[in-house]
Amino acid sequence: MGISPMQILIILLIVILIFGTKKLRNMGGDLGGAIKGFKKALKDDEQKSLDNPQNPNTMEKKESDVIEGKAEKIVEPVNTNQSSNTHNSNTNKDQQK
Repeated sequence: MGISPMQILIILLIVILIFGTKKLRNMGGDLGGAIKGFKKALKDDEQKSLDNPQNPNTMEKKESDVIEGKAEKIVEPVNTNQSSNTHNSNTNKDQQK
């Protein structure tokens, strides 16, 4: 049920025919450069976090950031007759004309 080596070879041949070897080489180089840049950024970020032991994701709590109050849940009753009343009132107005 998996992909056999022959199917992978056929797919690879079709890709080479469509894009050409030069284009694939350029795309591979670009992908490799992107991966290298990503790894370098991760390494630099890790080094910065080791140099600075304070966790940058934590925030200090300030008095001006605190909002005091009481939360209340508001529940409005659902009126199922409202839509039928609107229809009836429109019908009554039409009958009165």
